[in-house]
Amino acid sequence: MGAQLGFDFAAPRLVRVTPSRLATWRDCPRRYRLGYVERASRGGAWAHNTLGAVVHLALRAFYDLPAARRSPDAAAALVDRNWTGEGFRDAAQEREYRERARRWVADYAGEHGAVEPLAVEQWVTAPVGGIVAEGRADRIDGRDGAAVVVDYKTGRHRPTGADAGASEALALYAVATARTLRRPCTRVELHHLPSGEVAVHEHDAASLDAHVRRAEATAAELAAATDALAEGGDAEALFPPVTSPGCGTCEVRRHCPEGRAAEPEPAPWALLAP
Repeated sequence: MGAQLGFDFAAPRLVRVTPSRLATWRDCPRRYRLGYVERASRGGAWAHNTLGAVVHLALRAFYDLPAARRSPDAAAALVDRNWTGEGFRDAAQEREYRERARRWVADYAGEHGAVEPLAVEQWVTAPVGGIVAEGRADRIDGRDGAAVVVDYKTGRHRPTGADAGASEALALYAVATARTLRRPCTRVELHHLPSGEVAVHEHDAASLDAHVRRAEATAAELAAATDALAEGGDAEALFPPVTSPGCGTCEVRRHCPEGRAAEPEPAPWALLAP
């Protein structure tokens, strides 16, 4: 009826965003354009990223095992199965960090191996406000009828409850998990494998809404710039570079003279915890 009367009832476009996209735009619009719009070629592997990826793969495989087989030894063996030496300085350094990863995962299995997750490496998504928030949660546990978002950390920084509460990624995963699994989800956790510590935050409606509103504002900015570029806009004006210490490890720095001038590129193993 509306169309026959000449009215346009087209719904406003929802912008699909992941926490990674949002963070990249805020860090550096040029990096966003190169990484997500132009899909530019990326640099080589970093050892700390390799280490984190192996641990995540091992834990994913660990929780796929039947409960009776989830032993610390089985967890350590899954590190070996998924290991890659990309980015490490030499064979000796690779062995050292492989052994660290084995120990982290084995200790974690001894502490958390009995958990029966609702989901592992689950893609969650939810239209909320002007965005579709989505992403892949490391693990989602079920406790007292609610869902809990669990994120693994392997870096040198020991996260706190404040870190968990400030994490936009965890907040958006909580919102999307509640929609995807149809369970309340307000608790988020950062599990730091090197220390064995668990940082916890319990969101409420207001804190989740604050994260969503911030994500909406950022999504509107990046969508407007992307649309303007598609209409022939100036890429340099729409997606300016923002230099920072992060330029040294930017995966698209080869395409960015300003970034290369701002920061030298460290060795691929420089960000490993000592």
